[in-house]
Amino acid sequence: MKTKFHRPVTRGYILFELVMALTIFAIAVLGLAKALNQALETANLLKRDQIIRIGMRNVFEELRNKPLAKMSTTIVDATYGITYTSSTEALSLKTTRGGILSDMYNLNIHATSSFDGVPQEDNLDVYVYKPAQP
Repeated sequence: MKTKFHRPVTRGYILFELVMALTIFAIAVLGLAKALNQALETANLLKRDQIIRIGMRNVFEELRNKPLAKMSTTIVDATYGITYTSSTEALSLKTTRGGILSDMYNLNIHATSSFDGVPQEDNLDVYVYKPAQP
């Protein structure tokens, strides 16, 4: 006796599986693309902050060796579009023994920038000792 094995009719079933697999894959790729975009935005923000901090440190190193009268100035970094403005303010500091420290100044460096249309401002305050020039 011969038996025939009939295959059940599954027309379109493989096509449906393929469409579902492609849909799941597309959703996964979109999720990864969004995560990558967020990582790149975060890296750009960190790079911008690093550029400003390095610039402020460079401006401070440049200004600290100048005489007091030339410490208040404006420096423009055309490469990154950052403007550094510095100002000095005389301080009156007391020691633990009650004495007053003279020739101490607060050097304030203010950085103003705009990266990709997003404005940002940062400040650096440093106490510097500048003895009176004869």
